[in-house]
Amino acid sequence: MLRKWDLQLRLDRDGGLPVHLQIAQQISADIQRGRLPPGAPLPGSRELAAQLGINRKTAVLAYEELAAQGWLLTQGRRGTFVAPSLPLLSPRSAPAAARTPASVPAHDDIDFGDGVPDSRLIPFDVLGRAYRRALIATSRAGRLAYGDPRGELPLRQALAEMLDMERGLNADAERICVVRGSQMGIYLAGRALLRPGDAVGLDALSYPPAREAFRSLGAQPLDVEQDAAGMRPDALERLCRTQAVKAIYLTPHHQYPTTLMMPAERRLQLLALSRRYGFAIIEDDYDHEFHFSHSPVLPMASLDAAERIVYVGSLSKVLAPGLRVGYLVADPALIQRFAADIMLIDRQGNAVTELAVTELMHSGELKRHLRRALRVYRARRQALADAIDSHLAGLAEYELPEGGLALWLRLPSWVDMPRLSADARSAGVRFLPGGAFGSDGRDIPALRLGFGALEAAQLEQGVARLAQALRRQIPAAGLQSS
Repeated sequence: MLRKWDLQLRLDRDGGLPVHLQIAQQISADIQRGRLPPGAPLPGSRELAAQLGINRKTAVLAYEELAAQGWLLTQGRRGTFVAPSLPLLSPRSAPAAARTPASVPAHDDIDFGDGVPDSRLIPFDVLGRAYRRALIATSRAGRLAYGDPRGELPLRQALAEMLDMERGLNADAERICVVRGSQMGIYLAGRALLRPGDAVGLDALSYPPAREAFRSLGAQPLDVEQDAAGMRPDALERLCRTQAVKAIYLTPHHQYPTTLMMPAERRLQLLALSRRYGFAIIEDDYDHEFHFSHSPVLPMASLDAAERIVYVGSLSKVLAPGLRVGYLVADPALIQRFAADIMLIDRQGNAVTELAVTELMHSGELKRHLRRALRVYRARRQALADAIDSHLAGLAEYELPEGGLALWLRLPSWVDMPRLSADARSAGVRFLPGGAFGSDGRDIPALRLGFGALEAAQLEQGVARLAQALRRQIPAAGLQSS
């Protein structure tokens, strides 16, 4: 397709900003100036890479970052174009031509959140076509009436194939129940396994909605000590000797909230305790797909003698939380109990959504979207780490997470967490403090910082503001220690 002009991009290869972000900044600036109008075609990634003398992956990453920000639209084989509807600029911001693309206005709040995905990365054109075909097919076949409370059979079959091939679960459609997100799955698992007064063990720092789900069922959530490897088997065994523990809740792939992975030896120890004391394991694998350094570790549910495990998974974070597609994998008898409870709660899921997701899985579009999203998230993870190294050196510690969309930041013990939260909010930055994940309300000098939905400039500015708020406490800390 003929372009009116070539891109004029200048790269500073010795600068501190990654090349793909330099490209993204300059293209977004050209769009804001009007040099690249809505609908204008851009060179393909190969052509752009050749023009600039860079690796094609760098060009692809730049385009994906711009698409995530809403500046570009990729239309399959047709190419990449300036989006017809551009992101709205804040009316309080400086004029577009006068703004630096990588800057974040001082008055704009930056919310690190909980590690949610960036819904702007969704291939909306592909998803829209899948929805349209699913709606037409279900209407013509008369399948928009009441259906199977376990979920549409094609989706359960597609999930079984995926779980068998990629996670070693050896599942089939009879062992899968589709739910509206992982939270519904946790609640249903608790409802089937627990009775009022039953004890359920959780990591001392764990997912608060899971704790509340069990509490709402009349169960008694009990904290179990954890270390860098996750729930401690010796602490769990001590609990089992004094309490009739009926179930434990785990997030072994990326422990919530600390993001650390449970090693294989620890998993086997907990499984052995499950057999010895007769409790079930609710394994919440909430972000299995998001892994950066190597192939993901297989779930506990893939191990031998894992028949007492209820496996909770979700596609909501792969696509968008608002689409609400999760699933449970368990013994068929438990699946029937889940289905009976679904009949009482909401009767069934959305057949159109389930069949649209099935098409995305069969066509490979879901896998392609995940590969594209992972490249963006990997770059944002590194941008967050670089910002911490730059602004918080000597004031915070972290391990670069192998997966997930959040980072666990450990702070010095002298930090006044309520004051830090208040000062940070005044500076326009929000985060989840470590104490939010415990059950006793005590302050914990740590933060969970989500990076999935924030662009590199926001991550850098957010950490800078956090550092400014934290440094206000240094003089007071020094006086206390003298």
